[in-house]
Amino acid sequence: MTTPFLTVRDLLRYAVSRFTQAHLAFGHGSANAYDEAAYLILHTLHLPLDTLDPFLDARLLGSEIEAVMKVIERRAGERVPAAYITQEAWMHGRRFYVDERVIVPRSFIGELLEDGLQPYVADPDEVGAVLELCTGSGCLAILAAHAFPNADVDAVDISADALEVARINVADYALDDRIALFEGDLFAPLPQRRYDVIIANPPYVNSDSMAQLPAEYRHEPQLALAGGPDGMDVVRRIIGQAREWLTDEGVLVVEIGNERAHVEAAFGGLDLVWLSTSGGDDSVFLIQAGDLPAA
Repeated sequence: MTTPFLTVRDLLRYAVSRFTQAHLAFGHGSANAYDEAAYLILHTLHLPLDTLDPFLDARLLGSEIEAVMKVIERRAGERVPAAYITQEAWMHGRRFYVDERVIVPRSFIGELLEDGLQPYVADPDEVGAVLELCTGSGCLAILAAHAFPNADVDAVDISADALEVARINVADYALDDRIALFEGDLFAPLPQRRYDVIIANPPYVNSDSMAQLPAEYRHEPQLALAGGPDGMDVVRRIIGQAREWLTDEGVLVVEIGNERAHVEAAFGGLDLVWLSTSGGDDSVFLIQAGDLPAA
């Protein structure tokens, strides 16, 4: 393959131009064309993902240039999210395996788990049981296992395909003895017990927004995105049943993306606490067990 490119710098410039020209949508790990191009090039060349400058003027083999060009064209031409190309996603310094069976991990709940949901959880070391609903790749269950080191974690998903990915990640982190995976609809497959913390990043995209999703998001399982006319179909069911699964001092934490207006329209009578994240104050809410409706 003959190309005008010789160095990493050449390929980086071309990739940024190609991605910009293609009007790609970002949000699956990178925020702009430059960061996405750098990540894909470094990954394809098996270079450290956090070290670009020393390699910018390195001359590449023809086979290396060809491999990078294929990745650039797959991203720009087919609009495939970068995480599906590399089969990995990063959250808070941790790597997770992903493929088209799960949505690309990008939850704000992950950053809230970094301090163990304090002050709403008084002592993370005292948490004995955690439940994650709609676990997908299992990334939040794994982050919860690290945030609450003495807790058993149950993780549920309705998709058998998604749970196959979650099993890979749980095994990668050697957490099989602490994380139990359940296939089924929300609480249905669980043995009766009480949890100190329930977290969920459920399908919440409303119907109008689903119809306008960029092409990148259409590569993801629609089952994990679509939340009905107002985005609240699954959230209603979680809130309606969570009280009977929480301890008296337990908390429910739910991520809802850009759907705060629909949340407040549906659950305006509940005492919702909106949590601050890097994405603002409108994406994640918390409810104390005592403020949830009786089942």
